[in-house]
Amino acid sequence: MSKPIAETLAAAKPELKKQSEPKMKKLFTGNEALARGAYEAGVTYASAYPGTPSTEILENTALYKGAILAEWAPNEKVALENSIGASIAGGRTFASMKHVGLNVAADPLFTFSYTGVNGGMVIITADEPGHHSSQNEQDNRNYAKFAKIPMVEPSDSQECKDMMKTAMEISEEYDTPVLLRMTTRVCHSKGIVECYDREEVPFKDYIKQTNKYVAAPANTNRNRLKVEERTISLKEFSETTPLNFTEMNDAKIGVISSGGSFYYAKEVFGTDASYLKLGFTYPLPEKMIQEFASQVETIYVIEENDPYIEEHVKLLGIECHGYDTFPVTGEMTPDVIRKAVFGEMLEANKYDREKVVGRPPTLCAGCPHRGFFYELGKRKDTYISGDIGCYTLGYLEPYNAMDSCIVMGGSMSIGHGAQQVFNMKDTNKKRVVSVLGDSTFFHTGINSLTNVIYNKGNSINVILDNRITGMTGHQENPGSGFKLQGEATNIIEVEPLVKALGFKNVRTINPNDLKEVKETLDWAYSLDEASVIITRYPCVLKKFSDADKQEFEGLFQTKCTVEEDKCIGCSKCMKTGCPALSFDKVAKKASIDRTQCVGCDVCAQVCPVDAIIKEVK
Repeated sequence: MSKPIAETLAAAKPELKKQSEPKMKKLFTGNEALARGAYEAGVTYASAYPGTPSTEILENTALYKGAILAEWAPNEKVALENSIGASIAGGRTFASMKHVGLNVAADPLFTFSYTGVNGGMVIITADEPGHHSSQNEQDNRNYAKFAKIPMVEPSDSQECKDMMKTAMEISEEYDTPVLLRMTTRVCHSKGIVECYDREEVPFKDYIKQTNKYVAAPANTNRNRLKVEERTISLKEFSETTPLNFTEMNDAKIGVISSGGSFYYAKEVFGTDASYLKLGFTYPLPEKMIQEFASQVETIYVIEENDPYIEEHVKLLGIECHGYDTFPVTGEMTPDVIRKAVFGEMLEANKYDREKVVGRPPTLCAGCPHRGFFYELGKRKDTYISGDIGCYTLGYLEPYNAMDSCIVMGGSMSIGHGAQQVFNMKDTNKKRVVSVLGDSTFFHTGINSLTNVIYNKGNSINVILDNRITGMTGHQENPGSGFKLQGEATNIIEVEPLVKALGFKNVRTINPNDLKEVKETLDWAYSLDEASVIITRYPCVLKKFSDADKQEFEGLFQTKCTVEEDKCIGCSKCMKTGCPALSFDKVAKKASIDRTQCVGCDVCAQVCPVDAIIKEVK
């Protein structure tokens, strides 16, 4: 082991060896701590695509402008490829993404495992047990085993910072990308972090090595063997690294755990159990596991998502309790562990659950998607293929304007396939409308739309261009005009791009104009060939750029109000689903909350008696 890596690992848990007195202490989320770790480790380049719970990693990295160049990529595959190039060129780098994003980036991941690195390279995957804002809760620890690359799992903010630095050292020492696995709670929970100065790591020389970096079969056959040799070395490393450690207390119960589950378990068992804490989780330390098992009576393997550790422990011939005791889905929080092991939960405030009013998510007041979904939801004999974004809420009441939502960027591909089969049935001429947002279009939607025109489809394709990446917190994208760190850049306009793909039937509309939306849908439904509708209006929460102000005059400068004497209590305005609207069932009158209203006029256009008007400035 090289001296730098030994020094870095000496700073790992359980006891941090101080480089010197920390420069400062900060209260950081795990995501903020990863960014700080990248800064201290001498990272020079980072790339990502936003996705909860990983978004803030790159956003906070961007704050170290001048030391690190941080860039949003159109999708996760491109982000990883950007970082691969930066590594080959000789810089330390990372790519970050949420768990499903690694599916998109899997192609380059597996090959880069074979080639190895030049500058240190870390891939951060933010998994989401409980899928709070995701379409599944896959366990990306399996990717480390599948791609045969080392993996580290921090449990708190301090470890996030330390393990980012350690992972860079491991990457360069063992000539490998490193997977750093986060989970939602570790990403977003806060803790005190000791911060140090940045280590100015010189760029590594770039040396042309086609036998290393050109993934032709003759080269990959040799590199495949190197991967196996590397794995053997990493197995030895896993047995000695202080990233894995034991904490011996009562020997009746032994807990093997990693990530956030380690602290969940400690909260439940305290000193009534001994612990094997795994921070380096691929390859797993088999001798260490066996030695720990020999010192305790009953073993619980506590982990989230898949029985990744449990299966390995059982392969070693060790009896343990895992998913025979704990739920197979969701977060392994202290209350879940306590109920599974002891059959009890801590006392909590009691309340009548039947009196709790449900608060389903909804589009924001003034959301430019509202008018479009209001009109689209009225269409009969229509299959609506949705996508990942704020607009996924179009499937809910009162719109009921979405039939499926499978994968990011897939709405147009899925819609095309559905339309082709509906055309074959030829019974009721069901039409397909495929919907996705502007950032999603740049992510992987362009390929899907290309497929529609290439295969002479006749689906209706809608790009909801709200001028920003809305759902994850307003990150810039190729259509917004700015890079991550504030630099102005070229705006990739959607309509010219769509026309360049070969589409003849293209219209750009204002989605807040219900008459225009209706007429445009009528036009698209009348065609027997593919069409593209672009709804173009800024997100109501967006910080408007000069270009926005010039193109969209009077953005949300007035508010709407209800003239009570005119309101007939029909409640049609409520069908727009705007949270600024409410209806008094006793008085049979609608009202508008001024603090939420932005004057989009959708409700006013719906009112049959013109009872909703613009306030006078």
